[in-house]
Amino acid sequence: MSLRDRKRARTRQALVAAATELFESRGYDETTIADIASAAEIGTRTFFSYFPSKEDLLFPEVDLRVHAAVDAIAVRGPADGPAEVLLRALRKVGEDSDDLAGRLAALRLHLVRTVPAVRGRGLQLQLDAQREIARHLAAAFPDQIDEVGAAALTGAFVGAVMGALQVLLEDLDPSTDPAAVQQAVQVAVGVALTPWFRTGPPPAD
Repeated sequence: MSLRDRKRARTRQALVAAATELFESRGYDETTIADIASAAEIGTRTFFSYFPSKEDLLFPEVDLRVHAAVDAIAVRGPADGPAEVLLRALRKVGEDSDDLAGRLAALRLHLVRTVPAVRGRGLQLQLDAQREIARHLAAAFPDQIDEVGAAALTGAFVGAVMGALQVLLEDLDPSTDPAAVQQAVQVAVGVALTPWFRTGPPPAD
């Protein structure tokens, strides 16, 4: 990664951290983009070179999760089926980040439930991600699953993740290890995808 890319990554992370603090302390609607940019020490106009909207600050790693799934499909082994590669992608995401299981995840869940704009943006990003992953699944496993089946499997996968997180993050203790939440999500997803595994769900790591 070049110096410029590292600086952009740091600024992007500073914006997410600032937004998290402000949304928690002031409230989502009461926090402006100008407030967030100022807290991250950048100009308001510069903000839009990092995020297209205030809502997108709550979903900073959606693209990374899609890439993890696409990469898992691309490097699949001969014994892997569609469900196996999706579960491997979930594990990879958990190893690389706590975006699904940490403080931001709990805040995001709360705001999805209470702020229509956040809920709408989240649903759009989720649908776009499902469509992209399903397209790659169908192309990679043409003898096992068609486009409709790939869409159904991807929907079950994403739904299992979101359903598990809704319960696990409901009353998240700040001292809870994100790795423990991630582990519980993996177990839940393994149960949900059991019908698609070739030899039964692999054990959680």
